[in-house]
Amino acid sequence: MRPTRLLVTGGAGYIGSHAALALLDAGHSVSVIDTLERGHQRTIDALAAVGGDRFSFTQLDVRETRPLTALLRAQEIETVLHFAAYAYVRESVQEPLRYYENNVASGISLVRAMRDARVHRLIFSSSCATYGDPDASLLPLREETPQRPVNPYGETKLATELLLASVCASTEGPSTALAVVALRYFNVAGGDALLRLGEDHQPETHLIPLALEVAQGKRPEILVFGNHYQTKDGTCVRDFVHVTDIVQAHLLALGALESGRFKAWNVGIGKGYSVLEVVESCRRATGATIPSRIVPTFATEPRELVADASAIRRDLGWSPRYETLDAIVESAWRYAKRGSVPQA
Repeated sequence: MRPTRLLVTGGAGYIGSHAALALLDAGHSVSVIDTLERGHQRTIDALAAVGGDRFSFTQLDVRETRPLTALLRAQEIETVLHFAAYAYVRESVQEPLRYYENNVASGISLVRAMRDARVHRLIFSSSCATYGDPDASLLPLREETPQRPVNPYGETKLATELLLASVCASTEGPSTALAVVALRYFNVAGGDALLRLGEDHQPETHLIPLALEVAQGKRPEILVFGNHYQTKDGTCVRDFVHVTDIVQAHLLALGALESGRFKAWNVGIGKGYSVLEVVESCRRATGATIPSRIVPTFATEPRELVADASAIRRDLGWSPRYETLDAIVESAWRYAKRGSVPQA
């Protein structure tokens, strides 16, 4: 694919920064916008070191439509990759209004800015949270599985998908038609193979990095939220996918955008692991005991989410490099041991 000019929203965050890095590695020119509310300046510095004059950063909220429109025009952006969003399930339950104000309003503002700047290609960072808590008979989840989110985070992702699908289907004409791919990620983990970027949320709520922090002595124990689920060991089951493989799906999706079409693909390895199995994998990778303790959970935690990713394998030729939980955890552990380096 020829080098292009792309905008990455939320590019100082975890997945967005890894996408920006991969795009730069592939020879593209990348503009990043981020509020730095939850992203990191050190991540921007790391991207700038890789991209040189092919990289630019603007501290900007996606909801600021006019400045965003001006940036799209000035940078002559051809495609947008939209990652900017709040993404903590438990926080969304506590503060639903904040999540709707940020996540859904960002999507509306972005579409308006793209329309005004005549940018028509968009890849959207969606989530398996849109599927809610599906019945076991629906597993593994296909793209056609009914989307019935059970928390505000999943609701905002679905609302944005519906917005984008509606705009794609509008009858404004081919010159203004939007082309959208939505990638529904399952649980993302791991870091860049060259250790240039990794996972470092503030606050950290993701299972693998939390368990690795226990292994490093930064936390006394890992909390396991509930063991009453109808699963193999009573704990929630999730499909984990490496961030590098997520990013590869984005690069492939660049060639799948079609004017006036909304397309969605699941991105996961197609195998579920329980919380206790993840902790045990972290013990194998680190050689540490990693004490764990069961604590009460809340009602909006889905029991099991596992992807049927056969469609993206078939349609885009996507194939994960990291196909086992142990390989994903080992990647995350290599980065965690790296110490004080640029992080996402």
